[in-house]
Amino acid sequence: MSETASALSRPEFPRSNRYDPAWVLEHQMGPNPLWLAEWLCEELGLEPGMRVLDLGCGTALTSVFLAREFGVRVWACDLWIDPDANWRRVGAAGAGELVYPLRAEAHALPFPQGFFDAAVSIDAYHYFGTDDLYLGYWSGFVRPGGVLGVVVPGLVRPFEAGVPAHLAEPQSNGKVFWEDECWSFHTAAWWQELWSRCGKVADVKAGMQPDGWRHWRDFEREVEKTGKSPFPSDAEALDRDQGRYVGFVRVTARRSEKESLNLYDAALGVRFGVGG
Repeated sequence: MSETASALSRPEFPRSNRYDPAWVLEHQMGPNPLWLAEWLCEELGLEPGMRVLDLGCGTALTSVFLAREFGVRVWACDLWIDPDANWRRVGAAGAGELVYPLRAEAHALPFPQGFFDAAVSIDAYHYFGTDDLYLGYWSGFVRPGGVLGVVVPGLVRPFEAGVPAHLAEPQSNGKVFWEDECWSFHTAAWWQELWSRCGKVADVKAGMQPDGWRHWRDFEREVEKTGKSPFPSDAEALDRDQGRYVGFVRVTARRSEKESLNLYDAALGVRFGVGG
């Protein structure tokens, strides 16, 4: 086993260990997406043949993982990554029969209501899902009884007096960890409360990943060794933090079996004579 493969082999992620680390490092866009996807799937109960929305899929590594590991059909949606490039990547990974890449914006998803059995978002949902109303919109694309799950970078606990110095000061490479976008990082309790307010979902569970900061730091170090990342490493800041504040939050829920009336759709039905 190579040094890199050894560094990226984790007993916590036996499924991820089967993938070529060079492939993951070549196409990564942040913390190891397969580790995060595997941790998320522990709570989802995915079964072969399910239709799954992978929102903010990036380079579709998570979509390939879901398809190959669970036999699900995955709609790999991302706004920024060319779906043609994702299609080539998916085909090369042997998942072309199960993964369908497309470009989509999170607030304008081109799917019918209740189309999916499950919807996931890995290391992306915090960019668009902190809106009080977004979960109500997103969950509408999942059938009643289906599952939703996200993994996002988050906080172990709120800051006591502003951003801690070790996260706000430049690292030796000049990179500052805590940028304005990091204000979308929240605690598990914050996510639990936000999702629990949505009447379209039930059985909400939120929690921190054990040793999440360590996995993040170690992956950053391996990415840094490749010299291929367009961004300076955050490993130094994560090492300073030692999991006191920064880690990963997993949030899962079930689409409520109780259907709520969509007044907007109902009004359109009456107006155009298509109501019951």
